[in-house]
Order: sequence, then structure tokens, then C-alpha cells
Amino acid sequence: MPSLRDIKKRISSVKNTQKITKAMKMVAAGKLRRAQAAILAARPYAQKMEEVLASLASRAEADSHPLLRIRPPKKVEIVLLTSDRGQAGAFNANVIRRAQRFITENAGKYEKIELSTLGRKGRDYARRHKLSMRKDYPGIFDGLTFDRADTIAKELIAHYVEASLDQVFLLYNEFLSAISQRVSLIQLLPIVPRKVKDGAPHPTDYIYEPSEAEVLDALLPRHLAMQLWRAMLESQASEFGARMSAMDAASKNAGKLIGSYTLEYNRARQAYITKELMEIVSGAEALK
Repeated sequence: MPSLRDIKKRISSVKNTQKITKAMKMVAAGKLRRAQAAILAARPYAQKMEEVLASLASRAEADSHPLLRIRPPKKVEIVLLTSDRGQAGAFNANVIRRAQRFITENAGKYEKIELSTLGRKGRDYARRHKLSMRKDYPGIFDGLTFDRADTIAKELIAHYVEASLDQVFLLYNEFLSAISQRVSLIQLLPIVPRKVKDGAPHPTDYIYEPSEAEVLDALLPRHLAMQLWRAMLESQASEFGARMSAMDAASKNAGKLIGSYTLEYNRARQAYITKELMEIVSGAEALK
């Protein structure tokens, strides 16, 4: 049985850990508020732009723009968004597991599946399991800006136009609430036209000014950058929410552990006092 001193050391250690987890929870909560405001501001624009571009793509010919051109998919890339830090529950594990499942299920369908990673956890997993990687974007979530999303989008567009990539997928955690995230896998390239329902009339053609090619050339790259930007914001907000929940659970578990150790300490102390009283009584009886 551990001594009273050992139990007190354990209680002190757990209390110190609880202080850290509570502080981390407060920091994550503060960052979550800012990240949530950013994603709620960007989401309506990104969704409407996606809707407009899907509508335009359904009216345009497949050869009217390189980003609409569909090729037989041979070389595929997954843009994987994870975090740079851990202690966020299953945030990273869920999205990495989905990437691994996609690779396993489609190993015979495509000639080559590569990863581009945004976040240290995804990069470390790919290197540890020797997965094919095209590029890693380190420190992307340190001071997140739209310019970074735009740079990555331009690079993906260049690879797609050069036919070094046939399909590009985006895999990230979509923010639902502070305690809930959903893994989302969407196709970035080629841009998918909106499907026309059976029996519905064919979409009416637009009159473009200055021209269809110029309009698509201006909108499609921006649409791609906006989808990447939205995914980055979603992933960042999801990370802070997951970390806040994980630290809250850790703080509660530490409280339970402190209660358990305190009870053990009180029992050991009571046993020690009882033992001393019995020794005193026994000594007094022996002197009679």
C-alpha cells in the first residue's frame, strides 16, 4: 500500500495537470470564438460561389475551360488538412483514417494516388507509413490568410492544366459545432457541373460579357481558392473545438482522479491513526 506521502504527491501532480488542461481549454475556447466567426462569415460566400460555378459549369461545354475538362482519372491527389499539434481528441485520427481508407479502396482504380499535406500530423503519418507525397505545406495554419490558399490553388491548377494530375480531392474536418466535426471529402478538380434532375428542362444559356472564356477564366481559379480557404477555416475551427472538448474531458477526469486519490489518502490516514491508537491502548494494557 502506498504511503501517505506518495498519495499526496500523486494528488499534487494531478492538480498541476488539471491546471494545465483548464488553461488549454480556455485558450482553445478563445481561439474557437475567432475561428468560428471567420468561418461563419466566409461560408455563405463560398457556398453561393460553389452554387453559381456549378450552374455555369452545367451550361458550359467541357472544352470551354481547362478546369472543366474531364480526363480518364489515372493520377489522383488528395489535399489532406490536419493540425500541427495534438491533444485534440480524434480530430486528426478521423481524417487520416478516411484518407487511408480512400487509398486502400481505390488502389486498383487509379495508377497513382498522392498526398499533399497541410498540417504536421498528416505529414508525419504519410512519412511514417511511406505514403506517396507530392508536397507538404509547413506552417500553413500559423497566421492563416487567403493568399496562402490562393497560392496553393494556383499550384494545383498548374499541375492539372499540365495533365500531371487528373483529379484532385480535398479532405478536411467540417465544423458543425464546438463539440462536433464531420469528415468531408470533396472533389476540387475537375469542377463538377450541377446535375440536372430527370425530366427537368435543360439549363438556359447565359449571354456572357465580355465572353464565356474570360468569365470562366476569372471565376474558376477564384472559386478553387475560395473552396480551399473555406476548408482551411473549417479545419482550424474544428481543431479548436476538438481541443476544447478534449481538454474539458481531461479536466473532468483529473477531478475524478483527485477525488479517488483523496479518498485513498483519507482511508490510509484513518488506518494509520487507528493503528497508532491500538498501539497506545496495547501499551497501556501491558503496563497494568
